[in-house]
Amino acid sequence: MSTDVIAAIAVALGAGWASGLNTYAAVLVLGLAERLGLVALPHDLQVLASPWVMGVAAILFALNFFADKIPYVDSINDMLQTFVRVPAGALLAYGAAGGLSPEVAIIAGLLGGTLAAGTHVAKTGTRALINTSPEPFSNIAASFTEDISVIGGLALAIAHPITFLCLLALFVALLIWLLPKLVRLALVPFRRLAGIRQRP
Repeated sequence: MSTDVIAAIAVALGAGWASGLNTYAAVLVLGLAERLGLVALPHDLQVLASPWVMGVAAILFALNFFADKIPYVDSINDMLQTFVRVPAGALLAYGAAGGLSPEVAIIAGLLGGTLAAGTHVAKTGTRALINTSPEPFSNIAASFTEDISVIGGLALAIAHPITFLCLLALFVALLIWLLPKLVRLALVPFRRLAGIRQRP
C-alpha cells in the first residue's frame, strides 16, 4: 500500500472520528489545512477551504463551543448533534477517500459514519456522567479536551498517518469494551426527562 493511500485513509477515518466529537471543528481543521497546503484534499472536499464554508463552520463552532460547556445544555446539544455528527462523519470520510476508488470511498464512508457514531456515543455518555457532578469545571475541562483532541487528532492524521491509524485502532478496541456502559450513560438524560414528564 502506497504512502498516498495510507495518508488518504488516515484523513478519511480521522475525519469520521473527529466528527463524532465536533463536526464544525473537523471542517475548520480540514479546510484550513487545505488552504495552507498542508494536505491535498480530493476534489469533492476542496470546497471545505471556501471562505464561505469556513465562515459558517466557524459561527456554528462558536455556538457549539459555548453550549458544550454548560451542564445539561451540553446533553441537549449532544442529542441534537446526533443528526449532524454521524452523517457528516460518513460524508467527510467518503469525500476524503474519493480520490482512491469508488469502492474504497464507500467503505471509508461506512467506517467514517460508524466511527462518528461510536465517538458521539462515547462523548454523550461521558458528558452524562460528568453532569452528575454539581460543579461546572469538569464539564468545561472535558469540552476543551474534546476540542483539542479534534485539532490534534486531525493534525496527527495529516502529518503522521501511520501513527494516527495505530492510535485509532487502540481507541476502537477501548470503545468496543466501553460501549455498553457508554450507551447506558448516554440514555441517562432521556430517562430523566421521561421521569419529569411522568410526574403529576
